[in-house]
Amino acid sequence: MTTAICGILGGGPDAGQALDALLDTLADYGPERAARTDGPVRLGGRHAATGDDGAGASVLAVDRGAGLVLAADARIDDRGTLCHALGVPHPQRAGLADADLVLRAFVRWGEACPAHLVGDYAFAVWDRRRGTLFCARDPVGARPFYYTLDGERFVFASAVEAVLAAPGVSDALDEAVVAAFLSSLWPDMTSRTFYRAVRRLPAGHALTVEPEAGRTGRVRMERHWRPEQVPMAPPASDDAFAEQLFDLYAKAVRDRLRGGPVGVHLSGGLDSSSVAVLAARELRRQGRPPPPAFSWLPALRGARPKPEHAREYALVDAVCAQEGLQVSHGAPGPEEVVDVLRRDGTLPGGSFNLNEEAVLRRAASMGVRVLLSGLGGDHGVSFNGRGHLPHLLLSGRWRALAAEHRAQDRAAAWRFLARIVLRLLHPALPVMLDRWRNGLSVRPRWFIDPGFARRAKPLVLPEQRLIGMRRVQLRFLQDGSLGETQDQWRARGVRSGVEYRFPLLDRRLLEFALGLPPEQFRRPGHNRWLMRHALRHVLPPEVRRNRDKTDPARFEPLVDAIAEALPTVRRRLAGSMPSRARYVDVPGLLEHLDPDRLRAAPRPAPLLVALLLLDF
Repeated sequence: MTTAICGILGGGPDAGQALDALLDTLADYGPERAARTDGPVRLGGRHAATGDDGAGASVLAVDRGAGLVLAADARIDDRGTLCHALGVPHPQRAGLADADLVLRAFVRWGEACPAHLVGDYAFAVWDRRRGTLFCARDPVGARPFYYTLDGERFVFASAVEAVLAAPGVSDALDEAVVAAFLSSLWPDMTSRTFYRAVRRLPAGHALTVEPEAGRTGRVRMERHWRPEQVPMAPPASDDAFAEQLFDLYAKAVRDRLRGGPVGVHLSGGLDSSSVAVLAARELRRQGRPPPPAFSWLPALRGARPKPEHAREYALVDAVCAQEGLQVSHGAPGPEEVVDVLRRDGTLPGGSFNLNEEAVLRRAASMGVRVLLSGLGGDHGVSFNGRGHLPHLLLSGRWRALAAEHRAQDRAAAWRFLARIVLRLLHPALPVMLDRWRNGLSVRPRWFIDPGFARRAKPLVLPEQRLIGMRRVQLRFLQDGSLGETQDQWRARGVRSGVEYRFPLLDRRLLEFALGLPPEQFRRPGHNRWLMRHALRHVLPPEVRRNRDKTDPARFEPLVDAIAEALPTVRRRLAGSMPSRARYVDVPGLLEHLDPDRLRAAPRPAPLLVALLLLDF
């Protein structure tokens, strides 16, 4: 069930009208709207008419005795354990809304309550007695929380558009973020958005606002989830670790099957395939129909795939044959590409995965309401072991490094050593080497306006030489990319009535992964070792053993669709000068909107980035 929340602290007598404007902007999240005023605070939300997940449908919760009002966009997992800790009687548990559970947790543990919550959530609770508004977001940023703070009022919402809808909030772009976006640099989106006035509450953080004399007063932000403090797991055998992983993984999938109907992503890779299998088996156990599977691969329509594409189709077919699943293939067409490129890429849901557009269209037409994805496996239990080899070299563990070297064939062995040395010299050197080897040594052209590029100061994440697996994992979890990606997928899914859920980003699984010793991720000649070992009785052998993550069967049709869309895009863009043209090299962009040119050098990213920023 998709839900959204919003609220205003302060703002004077017009705050009620401002809250109505926020709620109107959140209409895609459900027909039901709720609002409540308590002193200087107005809280509201949107949700479906009834709950479809076995719990009550609500975004607001009130405890009059404690003087608390809460707005929550939440799906709380492991409800039985939480209800037991809170002393909730068994007969009351099934119908208890997630918002009520969050409020009871706040009553019990106060601002420490996020440590006791498992699931996806963003919430704000007004404490009348203390005069504070406490806001928190889950550890991986599965639920969005945006806000603006100007000294006179604090405005928050589940969508950037809603915050911008509040009277007086500027829609001026943050040029530091725009410059990074247009320059192929990874913008630091941990707490920023494309708009100067709108901030993002970072994943795993809490924000407390204490109003004073009609002003927002003191504001403090703290991290409530500290993955670097996760202790190392006690020694155990390979089989014991594999059993722990499988139990946690099955529970993470089971907790995300509430509601429905449920669908699954299926790429044939280790992560999506295991999510699909575990979901199918649990749904069968519950007496529910098997989930339809959705692939990014184009439909063959009776034809055989090209020989170089056959592997990808074979992996998907192996999972479907084993579990009796029906898979729906489909790539985006040029019309869908044009539709995506005409959206506002500065808003979540605007800059979106083109392949997933086709999935959403098919899923919505089949009535799917919950879509499980394997996103996030690489950040946790399916981590590929990056950073381990330089650590072996620098720590003097040369015998282990030699074992890794021997596991390669003769040609790969020298490339193996070269990549380690190059990465120590500079993190980007191995990528540059790969580009040279693949004939892509010419840097792609990025269409940032030269004058803007000279004066702008891009806001980017600093490069780091990440030595050791744990450092790399922590970087992945704390650089803001996970929250940004999930914000994009959630916002786009809402417009199709589909809620994305990511079992591999379950907090319990991530903390388990952070405590594992390095050899559970990488062994000589084998990466993602524990994941493969734990799923040895679950996945088809060809899926479990596959190590090729290239996907030409998906990429080639996507480039064709983009190329076919370019003439339409060029006509629309040439017909008017977008207001954001001052940031983009529009003449250079128009010159490159040529289908033949793109097919000859299939690097669409620079074109897509510039077009998503432009409002045309």
